[in-house]
Amino acid sequence: MTAARIALSGARLTETPNASMITLASPTQGGTKTLSLWRVTMRPGQRGPQHTFDVEQAWHLLDGTATIAVDAESIDLTSGDTVVLPAGIPRQVGTDSGAVFVVTGLASGSATPISPDGPGEPVSPAWIA
Repeated sequence: MTAARIALSGARLTETPNASMITLASPTQGGTKTLSLWRVTMRPGQRGPQHTFDVEQAWHLLDGTATIAVDAESIDLTSGDTVVLPAGIPRQVGTDSGAVFVVTGLASGSATPISPDGPGEPVSPAWIA
């Protein structure tokens, strides 16, 4: 396999109520067979849903501040910080000020939402595939 360039014009945008995700590299875009790289932009005051992932991920905060609730721990991040989230641990990402992350993990990862009624069905987020 040779190196692959994925132009920004080839990036895929996914919008959710809590954030915008731009897929920068993934198997469906070519160039990688196992990895995904995406950018997350959260507006001030947003909180993602509580969920687990079945693969490890690394989150790097490019801009803003954020708090990631990981299991029973709260991790505060400022620009330049990186957090590695293990597989299978409940997490929830939030920001009061707004935040921009770059995230990487295995493209095979599935997220399982967690509600007061318990875990939901695993899904493969569009920005990871």
